[in-house]
Amino acid sequence: MDISIIIPAFNESHKIALDVHAAAGFIDAHFQSGEVIIVDDGSEDETAMHAQVSKLPASVTLHIIRYYPNRGKGYAVRSGMMKSSGRVAMFADSGLCIPFEDALRGMELLKTGQCDLAHGSRRRPNSTILKKHLRIRRITSTFFQRFIKSVMQLPTELTDTQCGFKMYRGDVARELYGEAITDGFQFDVEIILRALHKGYRIAEFPVEWTADPDSRLEVGKMPSAILRELLNLKKQLGHLR
Repeated sequence: MDISIIIPAFNESHKIALDVHAAAGFIDAHFQSGEVIIVDDGSEDETAMHAQVSKLPASVTLHIIRYYPNRGKGYAVRSGMMKSSGRVAMFADSGLCIPFEDALRGMELLKTGQCDLAHGSRRRPNSTILKKHLRIRRITSTFFQRFIKSVMQLPTELTDTQCGFKMYRGDVARELYGEAITDGFQFDVEIILRALHKGYRIAEFPVEWTADPDSRLEVGKMPSAILRELLNLKKQLGHLR
């Protein structure tokens, strides 16, 4: 299997079929074989049913993981990664905020041995932002980036730790996610910390990004929830320092 694309989903019945078709089309255009793994994270709508699209290319296998109750994005991505079998494994947020073609930039970094983890970044100089988030979301995001760099001691060259478009060598992804414990939105930080501790190299690549107004993040609850989750993560992973 050349590539595994994991798409975590929570109440995405209105757009998940578009995600499946876009991911499958990307695989069919650029790889001999691949799989799309939809992880229905305890949805209360018909996300899983709408994900079961027909007439996919012969080169693409579709898997749907479904469970109850909702466990969080970190748990969903981890579940998909542990199901994956591709030489490259990636996850992409639902909603097509970043076109799958942009993943070719990350693939080139992995293929040429420049890194083991390739992260899409909306903050790279060559990135294109077609539609921004609301101002409150941008303020919260800026605060979060500064917080993790000062408290979690992440490398300053990582410009966008929360971008939902990341690629990994498949074996590295399954190793890191197999050890991960974070169920919520800050799983990205844990994976980065574990990767750095093991000596894996991380590189970023620019993307074209359009804000999704249908985000599952509740801005009013984000700051306190983020702080609690990150401080707990720092306590749990203190041995990696």
